[in-house]
Amino acid sequence: MTTASQLPSLRLDATREEALERATAIVAEAWRSFDRARPDQPGIGERLQALLRAELPEQGSSALGALQDAAQMLDVSLAQPRPRFFAFVGSSGLEIGVLGDLLASCFDVNLAVWAGAASEVEDQAIRWVSEFIEFPAAAGAFTSGGTISNVTALAAARERGQPGSRRTGMGPAHGALYCSAEAHYSVVRAAELLGLGSDWVRGLPQDDRRRLVPEDVARAIDGDRAAGIAPVAVVATAGTTLTGAVDPIESLADVCAARDVWLHVDGAYGLAAATTPSAGHRFRGVERADSVTLDAHKWLFLPKACGVVLVRRREDLHGALAHEEDYIPHERPEHHMVDITLEYSRPFRALKLWLAFRAPGAAAIRAAIERNLAQARLLYEEVGRHDDLEALCGEPELSVVPFRHVPDGVGDVDEHNAQLVRALQEDGGVWIAPARVDGKVCLRPCVVNYRTTDEDIRALVDLTRELGDRIARGD
Repeated sequence: MTTASQLPSLRLDATREEALERATAIVAEAWRSFDRARPDQPGIGERLQALLRAELPEQGSSALGALQDAAQMLDVSLAQPRPRFFAFVGSSGLEIGVLGDLLASCFDVNLAVWAGAASEVEDQAIRWVSEFIEFPAAAGAFTSGGTISNVTALAAARERGQPGSRRTGMGPAHGALYCSAEAHYSVVRAAELLGLGSDWVRGLPQDDRRRLVPEDVARAIDGDRAAGIAPVAVVATAGTTLTGAVDPIESLADVCAARDVWLHVDGAYGLAAATTPSAGHRFRGVERADSVTLDAHKWLFLPKACGVVLVRRREDLHGALAHEEDYIPHERPEHHMVDITLEYSRPFRALKLWLAFRAPGAAAIRAAIERNLAQARLLYEEVGRHDDLEALCGEPELSVVPFRHVPDGVGDVDEHNAQLVRALQEDGGVWIAPARVDGKVCLRPCVVNYRTTDEDIRALVDLTRELGDRIARGD
């Protein structure tokens, strides 16, 4: 009989208590550093560069030392929880969510099949997020993010629109998707992966508020049907990545209902704001959609990854994805999660959202989103106060505020702003990303961090003008 002492050892070379103490100290210091902005983004020093060039370690070394090296690597990485990280649509690493990830990883529950209480927690968390955004979900699942959520929902749409297509393919008729020209690229990716083909994604023009035009969608569907093309789904974007525009969901629901076409709402970024007093009206009609997606690791402030896909009818996901395999027998009357998701090995992502709703609570989360909306309006107002700044869209619908620096005497404004973004990143006082809006190079800050203050918003404007002026003068 093999004894424990004869087995290969993967145990720590320190006590568990010592390792936890070191990890706790690292996390506590990180949380303290996230409480306020730091003056710059430090670079990777020589010691860490040497460590990154090291060969595969054949023999182990100190666990405590390795943890400390990891802490230093993380400290010089781009951490989205920092209050002046305005690039992309970031997450903020909500503290209770970080602890949820720790616990979920420790127990390593697999949500592919029924997993006892963990499965019940996931079902409850799905119900809670549905209530939070006021969408009548009959089923849903946690995913790695908006791309997988959109693929999942559109797989259900394809199967409902073309029954049997998951097995036989789309057949002689092409299937089409309808969305705005600024819909997330994951819609195109979904079309490619589902066999529809990216050429059959109808990226339609937008109105003066950068929203999908329902009349154009109706004409496109009717024209395609007349040509023998099968409409699969209309994708309404609830918060475009580029500008934060929200498509007119209620009117699009009317179009889809009249034509029996699936309506999917991609709310990965913006749908969390449907619960707020100031922006809730923009999402009117979401309860009529067939499916919606939301990334809790965006505007519910949780650490990645925590996407959610919700559907009105459980059978739609089941019909698109369920199967029977000898190695996963259905021992219980309930469905397995693999029957309604793309993944088999599914981590317990629901736990951190369950904890977030229990610890700070829905009202506090809602208030934090509302605060970010107010900060976006503040940024828009601050930009408008200065002649050398130009907002590229009107007052923000959500929390993306594209703008650029336009000082007198600069010939190539696009190149000037491209240089400005690089200068801001090198300075590190704020972290910003570039974008193109209507062909114009600009700064594209997005405010989705509960740690961000009004002072941080003003600092972004001040530093932009300061560094922009230096570049314009050739300093």
